[in-house]
Amino acid sequence: MTDPSSSLDLCVAIIVCDAQRTIERTIRSVNGLARRVLVVDSGSTDGTQTICRELGAEVVHHDWEGYGRQKQFALELCDSEWVLCLDADESLDNELIDAVRRAVIADDQSINAFAVNRRFRLGTVELRHTWQPEWKVRLARRDRARWVGQYHERLEVSGRVERLGGVLIHDAVADVKEFIHKQAMHGVQAAQVYYDQGTRGSVMQLLISPPATVFKQLVLRSAWRDGWLGWVAAFGSGIHTTAKHMRLLELTRGSNS
Repeated sequence: MTDPSSSLDLCVAIIVCDAQRTIERTIRSVNGLARRVLVVDSGSTDGTQTICRELGAEVVHHDWEGYGRQKQFALELCDSEWVLCLDADESLDNELIDAVRRAVIADDQSINAFAVNRRFRLGTVELRHTWQPEWKVRLARRDRARWVGQYHERLEVSGRVERLGGVLIHDAVADVKEFIHKQAMHGVQAAQVYYDQGTRGSVMQLLISPPATVFKQLVLRSAWRDGWLGWVAAFGSGIHTTAKHMRLLELTRGSNS
């Protein structure tokens, strides 16, 4: 998307697939901020591409290669000094919008990237304690950054990284039902990645890791302060960990049979 009123040397890179519920909020949150919004779609069938184009974004199709490779493809298509990398279910609050604008305008040559604090939204409620803080490097100089990893991917940056104020809202799920489903699914996916990297499962890990995960969120991160949804989120983390270690144990035992 080209915005003549914006002089910021900034592109926004977003990867999507069937993101009809959230993509409009994501794109609108960066309207007027960047001179170009680039959406890399891996095969949406729910109208996502139409929404993106109607909002002025450029849409490019690219077959799915995994999170890290897909994001790296989007990054390489950008032609600006600075790139803001987003998922289709992430949007900037007003404070973060202002912080990004100030950072790009200042263009401090000693800083190559900025991390932002991502806050999870469960349904319509933002969780202010669970998983907090969750710092993610998302704003970076294009030629100093590269996406690495295919699960729990990260933006790897050479040089100095600072933090921005404001919040990146992670609107990942519509309700508790979807949250539970995704936690289990992502746990199974994570197990395969870890297994392929050489990690093996054990009964001991299956017994210890899930309750430790719940304890970390519920007590150490004070998830209980987010109300009943905080409890749901904490135990949802336990579901993810349980699914991961169950599947990892199955893969391990299967390879040894």
